[in-house]
Amino acid sequence: MAEVMLRPRLEALLGHRGSWLADLDHSLLAALALILSLGLVMLASASVSVAEEAGAGPLHFLTRQLIFLPVALTGALIALRIPLERVQALATPLMLFAVFLLTLVLVPGVGHEANGATRWLPIGLFNVQVSEVARVLLLVYVAAQIQRHIVELQQSPRPLIGLALVLVVVGLLLLAQPDFGSLAILTATIGTMVFIAGTPLLVLILLASAGGVGAAALIVSSPYRLERLIAFRDPWADPFDTGFQLTQSLIAVGRGEWLGVGLGNSVQKLYYLPEAHTDFLFAVLAEELGFVGMAAVIALFAFVVWRACLIGARALRGNDVFAGLLAYGVGVWLALQTFVNMGVNLGLLPTKGLTLPLMSYGGSSLVMNALALGLLLRVDFEQRRAARSASRMPRRGVPT
Repeated sequence: MAEVMLRPRLEALLGHRGSWLADLDHSLLAALALILSLGLVMLASASVSVAEEAGAGPLHFLTRQLIFLPVALTGALIALRIPLERVQALATPLMLFAVFLLTLVLVPGVGHEANGATRWLPIGLFNVQVSEVARVLLLVYVAAQIQRHIVELQQSPRPLIGLALVLVVVGLLLLAQPDFGSLAILTATIGTMVFIAGTPLLVLILLASAGGVGAAALIVSSPYRLERLIAFRDPWADPFDTGFQLTQSLIAVGRGEWLGVGLGNSVQKLYYLPEAHTDFLFAVLAEELGFVGMAAVIALFAFVVWRACLIGARALRGNDVFAGLLAYGVGVWLALQTFVNMGVNLGLLPTKGLTLPLMSYGGSSLVMNALALGLLLRVDFEQRRAARSASRMPRRGVPT
């Protein structure tokens, strides 16, 4: 009864008079809703001690996240309503806006600094992390540029020069914040999109080699990055200084065993594990829900990435390069950032300040993640609509 009553209202909200809901990927929506819901539950549990230490109520961070939730859902609905043709037409202005934001945050007195990094623009009572905004806008730009030069790109690396220049500018701005993690994820995502577009393998190998040398140089030349790498090799050699974060995370994961210690019963979140509600939320989840909880979350993210790749492949088969690469870009970015966050929490990767998408605390991250996933759903929606229209076309010689 409730579903019958809510369906017409939802259709009216989405602006469709017939089959909008039928053309959405219900399994993908369900997986995203489960990830988001579980994230809110774990955020409420992981942030209690942090909120009390800050002198706020125990649900302070959950309340702030819930304030951003309707904004995120509205952003996803807006992305779902805008035709991809319009999005593609705005690709260059969106890229310029991304560069503007990345530059503005570095202006003295404008950007907000925290933990030695200047990554946020203060807007009223909230701070917007500009790298989150720039990532989505740049994925749109890259997909549009490849669409424009797809034939030439498969024969010559010349079209990559423009993309490389944009990425160099964006990379320098990100390093100035500094935000090496976002740059690494963005570079790997764009590289994957270029590979999927059919760029010659030799060109990709040369670009990947140059990128690897550059990353190694940045790590060696930066004392704190090199310190993180050394601590990753043996965090127990200095468990109270350089290896503190990783050792506390590993203790949390170990305490969880198979079924966890129970929701809300984590000990490591009680002032032991730094950034328990952001970078190390997955470690708290592992402690409270155990291996079973970790496996369930990994399976949900894997399903979303798998669906994104299927959507991208279907679009490319229909010769819609922009839509296909955009879907792949969103899926690859989600896979990489999730893998890095979980890898850090499990001691598989050096410590890096990247949040777990849709689950970790962060308003700008939540909003931009929802916007990116709204674009993914739009790609799927248009492909389903196109397939439905094609199936309804009368065949020659067949009576209708």
